[in-house]
Amino acid sequence: MIFHSPRVDYEVVSVKGNFEVNDCYLARCSGGNDGSLYLLIQIREHETVRKFLDILRLSSIREEESPIVECFSVKEDYVVVFPYRTERPFDSFFVGDAYTLAQCETMSSNLILSCITSNIPYPLLYLILTQRKINITRDDNVYLSYDIDLEGLDEYKSERDCASECALLVLDILKEKSNEKNVSYELLKRKTANRSYSFFTEIYRDIMIASTSMKKKGIIVKIKSFFYRNADRIFGIIFWISLILMIVALVLLLTHFVWGDIPFLRIFFNSFKNIGTESLLQ
Repeated sequence: MIFHSPRVDYEVVSVKGNFEVNDCYLARCSGGNDGSLYLLIQIREHETVRKFLDILRLSSIREEESPIVECFSVKEDYVVVFPYRTERPFDSFFVGDAYTLAQCETMSSNLILSCITSNIPYPLLYLILTQRKINITRDDNVYLSYDIDLEGLDEYKSERDCASECALLVLDILKEKSNEKNVSYELLKRKTANRSYSFFTEIYRDIMIASTSMKKKGIIVKIKSFFYRNADRIFGIIFWISLILMIVALVLLLTHFVWGDIPFLRIFFNSFKNIGTESLLQ
């Protein structure tokens, strides 16, 4: 499948999601050699298109600051193009036991900062947060994904709605250390229950005020942290090692069936037939 925009043709690589009012695709520029990938949202429902255009029209975000690459119509549909970054889902790669309280607070502040600097209109950011399109890097930075379901898109969602949802996500991170002296968790829990947050900066301020000092991690925590941060890479290495060993085993098995033994092992067997000047076969 190819989407033709006024600027370039996008060749679909894979489907990221099929929803009620929109579809999401992973695509590359036709004829492009830089390997860049894009996330395309194809909006199929007319009312959702209207809401989306109203959101863009009312947004105060300047075009050059927006992550949206371009928008264009395809017959009755409307296509929105975002840059694509390989996902590393927060829910899959964040394991609370592997982190200290201070690290959890750092990740919480990074999540808040990623929302502040995202330059996404609040109605779209709200969907990103509620659908947990949150990713974490190996060094605890946080970034957003854009393959969202636009059903229920509400053009009236504000920063207050987004901040309240972000505070809930921060609580999910901090509650992993709720059994420790976790001042930040208790503060956010109380204020979130009262829906006290109207701005992202208020959550960030509370995290900074209540955050613990960095504590030296024990060896067990360091090992756990290393494993969980690099789990995808470690399992990839194990997979390739297992594949190579399986291929070697198959080759040895085939040679045994063809020649009656394994020629490779003769090297080791023959080397022990003679020790010094005496033959072991006598």
